[in-house]
Amino acid sequence: MGGSRRLENMNPDVGPRPSQQPRTAAEKSAFGVTQILFRAFLLSALGSFFVFSLNVNYVWLSAILTIAGLVLGIVVLVRSVKYKHPRLVLFGTISGLVVSAVMCLLILTSVLFFKQVTTYQDCSRSALTESAKTQCLTQLEDSMPGPVR
Repeated sequence: MGGSRRLENMNPDVGPRPSQQPRTAAEKSAFGVTQILFRAFLLSALGSFFVFSLNVNYVWLSAILTIAGLVLGIVVLVRSVKYKHPRLVLFGTISGLVVSAVMCLLILTSVLFFKQVTTYQDCSRSALTESAKTQCLTQLEDSMPGPVR
């Protein structure tokens, strides 16, 4: 029995873990600021989406919120990499930046075809049946320039 290993000696959970070390006040402060910036980023990204879906006439407000979201997202991304914050913050920031990039494309498309999108939105709001909604979509497709169809 002199050379046998005991189960408690083989347990990798024994001993201090590097991730459980107490954080310094500076690290806690940096994480708190990053959390506030992350929340503001998510609020602006979601706000731009909801304002855009509300009415296309508010595309200017949605553009402002999207630009603010992109700026905040880049700041949070840099801070989360620099201060080595949890991966959940990094994943959420990258996901939010992808959503903001898609919102940029939607806003640019809506600005370029503002008249057509406004007409379609007004038509689809008054459409009560599926055939009326299909007719609105057909009118939108017919009103688009040739290469866009």
